[in-house]
Amino acid sequence: MACLFWTIAAAGSILGQSAPYDVYPEAAPPYYRVRLEPSSSPGELSFGANFTIWIPPEVQTLRGLIVHQHGCGEGSCKSGLSGAYDLHWQALAKKHRCALLAPAYEQPEKADCQLWCDPRKGSAKAFLKALEMLGEKSGHRELSGLPWALWGHSGGGHWCGGMAMLYPERTLAAWLRSGVPLVEPVASKGNIQNYSLNDRILTVPLMCNVGTKEGVSVQDARFGSVWPANLEFFNNLRSRGGLIATSVDPLSSHECGNQRYLAIPWLDECLSQRLPTEFGAPIRPMNASQAWLASHGSDSNTELDPNNASADALKWSWLPNERIAKLWSQYNKDTLVLDETLPPAPDLAILQGDTISWTCDADLESGLAYFVIERDGKQIAQVPQKSNNPFGRPVFQGLQYSDTPPLPLAQMLYRDATFLTDAAPSEPQKITVHSVNTVGRASAKTAVTIRPAIKP
Repeated sequence: MACLFWTIAAAGSILGQSAPYDVYPEAAPPYYRVRLEPSSSPGELSFGANFTIWIPPEVQTLRGLIVHQHGCGEGSCKSGLSGAYDLHWQALAKKHRCALLAPAYEQPEKADCQLWCDPRKGSAKAFLKALEMLGEKSGHRELSGLPWALWGHSGGGHWCGGMAMLYPERTLAAWLRSGVPLVEPVASKGNIQNYSLNDRILTVPLMCNVGTKEGVSVQDARFGSVWPANLEFFNNLRSRGGLIATSVDPLSSHECGNQRYLAIPWLDECLSQRLPTEFGAPIRPMNASQAWLASHGSDSNTELDPNNASADALKWSWLPNERIAKLWSQYNKDTLVLDETLPPAPDLAILQGDTISWTCDADLESGLAYFVIERDGKQIAQVPQKSNNPFGRPVFQGLQYSDTPPLPLAQMLYRDATFLTDAAPSEPQKITVHSVNTVGRASAKTAVTIRPAIKP
């Protein structure tokens, strides 16, 4: 029925949607966007899809691609429209000279999610085509040949796991939040088909991440089957020596919660070890001598094994090194992943008229919570005054259910009419801006440059 629905809908407007999929931020460089139309041809993607990419402006040749993949349902699909604009994920991409890509599949609420989250049904082909188109549009033609690191939520986790199974030689790592593919010998279930297991996937680091209310400590009526499915996937690959782990958010259900504070450091380590030294070279293997093992589950007293000497080695989670093992243990306990680093200070900040504007990179470990404006050493404002994130730590941009910023995007600016009148030329205002990350650590203060107001 779903296929028939989309054969009809593809020729005209998308049926059954409450709002269009064309409400997204502008894609001016360093952002680029392409769209693929839906198709009724066999093996082609049944849905239309937008692909938005952010490319660090200073990078001449990209080393890799980070993919942030939304989940199933119309609301989650629309949230993908802002994924490439997330400052925290951009910090990870910038460090490793990677691009950040966020697809948005145009799935109506009641359509079959498997038509896109199973990459064999056209979305893998569309993804590869979009990389070629984005390469042409951006001038980074190397995009179509880059290795990728995958992050996916729910159906997006199913998609990322499927892509890793299909393309293990191109997959640097995959973080699967609340969704995993079926792998043989597990039988297919309904319209969800399993994947053939091959030895190449066993060299790809994988993380199965769930909320404790998804069947770990609470049997949620809707999501209680997520944890058993993840365990089945984990046991299948780990028993064969796969570099796979589980992690449990002790606070959440299917929403993404605070998972990014483990996901980004974990991916950071995987990228550091695996990215090729030069374009076209093969992906490097993980350093097995640094790995730690951990007994998985929701128990906060998790045992860690630095020597891989456990008799149950092929039942324990595989973690890249000691640093990640300790972050993993803290995350499983309360999600309060530690961070002793200071966040980056804002770049050039300018006051023109009544408005201060600035730019700032996110803290790689902890992101951005807010900015503080001071005048003559006294705080006069916090931006934003209140964060829009009902699912976890306060975040400057706010977060939606699928770990993407809500629209309209937060802006780094502050308006105050007193800037125009409070200070005489002989008494210049001493105004500074600094950032605060999500663990409360403040950056150095950036002095605001005062410029004449632009006349209308």
